[in-house]
Amino acid sequence: MIQANPSSVQMRLIVMLFLFNSLQLFPQSSQFDVSYYLPQNTTYNQSIPTPESVIGHPVGKWHVTHDKLVQYMKTLAKASNRITIENGGSTFEDRPLLLLTITSPENQDNLEVIRQDHIAATEGDRSNFSSRPIVVYQGFSIHGNEPSGSNAALLVAYYLAAAESNAVKQLLSDTVILFDPSMNPDGLQRFAYWANTNKSHNLNPDPNDREYNEVWPGGRTNHYWFDMNRDWLPVQLPESQARIASFHKWLPNILTDHHEMGTNSTFFFQPGIPSRTHPLTPKLNQELTKNIGNYHAKALDEIGSFYYTEENFDDFYYGKGSTFPDINGGIGILFEQGSSRGHIQESDNGILTFPFTIRNQFTAALSTLNAAQNMKSEILKYQHDFFKNARVEAKRQNGKAIVFGDTKDAAKAFHLAEILKRHNISFNELKSDVTLNGKQFKKGFSYVVTKNQKNTRLIDAMFEKRTTFQDSLFYDVSAWTFPLAFGLDYEEVQSSSFIGAQVEHLQAKNGTVSAKSNYAYLMEWHEYYAPKALYKILQKGLRAKVGMKPFHINGKDYDYGTILIPVQNQNLSPDELHGFLQSIAQTSHIDIDATNTGLTEGIDLGSSQFRALTLPKVALIVGDGIRSYDAGEIWHLFDQRFDMEITKLDTKSLGRVDLSRYNTIILPSGSAGNSKDKLKSWVQNGGTLIGYRSAINWLKNNEFIKPKFKTSKLEAKDISFENRSKFRGAQVIGGAIFEAYLDRSHPIGFGYTKNKIALFRNNTMFMEADKQSYNNPIQYTKTPLLSGYISKQNLDSLALTVPFKSNRLGRGNVLVFTDNTNFRAFWYGTNKLMMNAIFFREEM
Repeated sequence: MIQANPSSVQMRLIVMLFLFNSLQLFPQSSQFDVSYYLPQNTTYNQSIPTPESVIGHPVGKWHVTHDKLVQYMKTLAKASNRITIENGGSTFEDRPLLLLTITSPENQDNLEVIRQDHIAATEGDRSNFSSRPIVVYQGFSIHGNEPSGSNAALLVAYYLAAAESNAVKQLLSDTVILFDPSMNPDGLQRFAYWANTNKSHNLNPDPNDREYNEVWPGGRTNHYWFDMNRDWLPVQLPESQARIASFHKWLPNILTDHHEMGTNSTFFFQPGIPSRTHPLTPKLNQELTKNIGNYHAKALDEIGSFYYTEENFDDFYYGKGSTFPDINGGIGILFEQGSSRGHIQESDNGILTFPFTIRNQFTAALSTLNAAQNMKSEILKYQHDFFKNARVEAKRQNGKAIVFGDTKDAAKAFHLAEILKRHNISFNELKSDVTLNGKQFKKGFSYVVTKNQKNTRLIDAMFEKRTTFQDSLFYDVSAWTFPLAFGLDYEEVQSSSFIGAQVEHLQAKNGTVSAKSNYAYLMEWHEYYAPKALYKILQKGLRAKVGMKPFHINGKDYDYGTILIPVQNQNLSPDELHGFLQSIAQTSHIDIDATNTGLTEGIDLGSSQFRALTLPKVALIVGDGIRSYDAGEIWHLFDQRFDMEITKLDTKSLGRVDLSRYNTIILPSGSAGNSKDKLKSWVQNGGTLIGYRSAINWLKNNEFIKPKFKTSKLEAKDISFENRSKFRGAQVIGGAIFEAYLDRSHPIGFGYTKNKIALFRNNTMFMEADKQSYNNPIQYTKTPLLSGYISKQNLDSLALTVPFKSNRLGRGNVLVFTDNTNFRAFWYGTNKLMMNAIFFREEM
């Protein structure tokens, strides 16, 4: 029986049912026609292939796979004299990193001259703002499971190649478009496979459907599960390296970064929250961003799409795509589209279809170009003035320079210099060793960055320490001071007497073996790649030991953690061993010393204070319940940096695995599920379990360890309902840098030369120190904040707590870290803490 006056709830259900049935009967057919996306105020060149003619389906019917995207872009470039294409490199999975240059045929014929003129305008005091093109970089789907961007890229590229109106021809004459159709090929391919293989013929918008719930780790990240939209500044990943090379080659005026967000959202474009803009970003940058936003608003109004701006997102961390241009004379713009996460899904705003999300991204891409064309002179002048003002600032530095290095570790300084080089920041070598403010800097192990150069503002952004902020909420980290991240000494000075030649060809240190020995070899543990060398030595079946105390031999001091490789009783002859160690020294960039005596000042080489080492057989727990970012950072560290084998064990199959194959298991932030009994038995039988961050809670709850945590009550006083989220958000440690004491005599501290260490932290786990001081080899200082934001309440709680604990369990060990020692692949300075926990596990 039907009621005469159904309630609003019932009416809503009836409407939803009607829409659902309609979508099943008519599965988006009208949205698949290109006329749904493309402007109809122009004709289209019939000789230019449409996306459908190449990829085999209408845009939006299926999620385009990366191989089809590549196929179309190459086909388009062959067919159009408006497009050239280049391959900037390969992903970890060997997918090409394509970049299209789209502009008028006349500009294509003169492209290198245009580029040189564009760069010259950033380096001289005069420039023409009216006659030269504006440069726009358009990047799509850096998060692979935010695919509307890359799918829209098919249409944008087609439109720019095929549209025949005079308006489009003038647009192409006025702009040079650097077009990156897939910023994350591996992630896009992974997500497209998931969405397509779970798609039904009768499209189902039920959010509970498998299509909208990816399996771990999802398609957001790259091969090693990195969020690549945090790597614009560190530049550690191949995708980023190709992108940054293109960026600095052209210095685009505008860079757009097309993303997706929650399904119940609409569409966001920058600017973000004004109070959360980095102080080094000029105010005019945000004003221009807002003016550009007016073009987005008008375009979205015309197609009836809702949107918002100046909320939620910020412009603080320069390692994001939409913020990185802001410190490089450009304007970065973030687009966030509510995601269908598949082909169609229910949302608070009605049924959300994949084609609808594509159309919004397409519209924003064109409105960007419209804004660039109409604001060309204004934006070109902004970039010119940015660098002109930066030159003035640089001259005022009066010869200031930053020296950084480590007297015992050339590799860390080399890798920081490598980042500088990728960002077109020049640097010099030292003429000779120098001591500055009590810090020693060694030639060949240190570099000098003079601040009187073009990218002086970028230098400030990379090296600054900041502890005061206008706002207390951050979308991402609040600190990234690079020398602290690398664990390097650094000092800002004005003297230039010790500055040597500019480094033109950066080269890693040449590793050597001092001589052939018939007795033993010694390898210091200070160098970054010493773990890589030791792993190869043990993997070869060679005997090696670690020195638990310092000693002096052959006129040289050897520190805690020195590795001893005896010559006798090895499976290689003395000549073979010498040759093998030579190859290890070269590939690991380390020095190995020969000795023909075991008599030392300190512990002799035959002392029991040299402990035998065994080959680490390491497993990494991954899968449901584990934070994929943390797991990926560890996998990458082993696989790419140290060439160490690591077995990834999925939480779903952990109960069926023979754990006796491994002597070390790493549990990243998260939970090992129902495997507590098996893991506990394995530890009790001699295994070492290393837990990170929130994994400590799982280990505590399952009685692997018994840490105590500081707790504090958070009481809101005079906080309105409207501001409750800001109050809570102010207690979040989004990412800051803190100082801790380090006991270098403890195996966890081997290889470090200082008794203090800089740690990255982005959680509020405050682990109390042990009553026995020797059980606290790492302990935060009384005033630990070095750089970044932390509330006073949390800072007080953090003081004198410990980020590391070691606990015996049966014949094995449980080692836990509250902090991430491998953050985003650029926190070189604390990578060795994990390596120490692994190689010296039996000595903890």
